[in-house]
Amino acid sequence: MSTLQEAKVGDTVKVARITGEGAVKRRIMDMGITKGVEIYIRKVAPLGDPVEITVRGYELSVRKDDAKMIELV
Repeated sequence: MSTLQEAKVGDTVKVARITGEGAVKRRIMDMGITKGVEIYIRKVAPLGDPVEITVRGYELSVRKDDAKMIELV
């Protein structure tokens, strides 16, 4: 299963599940990234961190470590 970190610029992907525990998982879910939501990959910084995405109609930057926790369909 792939993760958000592996997605390419221009892809629209769907979240399968969020791994991780506690406060980090809760923070990701509070940003609107939940199971079944579609995410559009807008940009990736030159060194790969952060990843800029569009989710639920707003733009968001996600750190590489957090992107690893978001598994895709």
